[in-house]
Amino acid sequence: MTHIPAQTSILIVDDDTSLRRTMAMIFERRGYIVETAANGAEAVARVRDRPFDMVLMDIRMPVLDGVQALKQIKALRPDAVVTMMTGFAIEDLMADALAEGAFALLDKPVNIDEVIALIERAQQTRQGTLLLVADDEPNVQTTLQNVLTQHGYRVCLACNPEEVLTHMRECAFDVLLVNLGLPAFNGLDTYLALKAVCPQAVAVVFTTFPRGVNDLTALVRNSNAYTCLSKPLDIDCLLELVRETVNRRQN
Repeated sequence: MTHIPAQTSILIVDDDTSLRRTMAMIFERRGYIVETAANGAEAVARVRDRPFDMVLMDIRMPVLDGVQALKQIKALRPDAVVTMMTGFAIEDLMADALAEGAFALLDKPVNIDEVIALIERAQQTRQGTLLLVADDEPNVQTTLQNVLTQHGYRVCLACNPEEVLTHMRECAFDVLLVNLGLPAFNGLDTYLALKAVCPQAVAVVFTTFPRGVNDLTALVRNSNAYTCLSKPLDIDCLLELVRETVNRRQN
């Protein structure tokens, strides 16, 4: 029999009232705490009020569709676990949902046991190492997110200093991957500011300007960063450094 951790919560988001109520009743009978929302805007409001262990959300909805709601939810709570549902072959929206950080995609009618298995996997994943990737190049963000996620890490993304500091205040990150060339103000200032917010996190920083690596390395190491890399990044080297920083933090 499936063990349900105490107070496991689900938010069910669907504009089909009958489906929404039926799913809520099934999950409540299985011991989950359930809230519902009729559209994406309501879902965002619910998530703003409280975190959920799983948000189960339809892609096609009025007022605010599932993909746009997912984007706003991730902005509010970067570690939110959102599984998208669809009864249609809408490949573009499905691809967008994955790009925005959907945990999984399910076809309707939803298999309840499959959802429960996803919740259990999400709860196990939550125990994994949480990384913040701060870079203003979308292709770098996507590459690092895909590679790190495939290796079992949880990843949040930021493209400017404001997003970095917002995420730092909301989540306890284990490892920081920070581009020293972030816009608005330099990445070293960002790094020092975020270390003040989360001093226990271990940082790996990188830069596009190899001529300044030695000087930057001295500066960031004096500020307790782990190391400084030059771009383009060697992915294998980066993965090894992440493993080392995780071990360093745990020891």
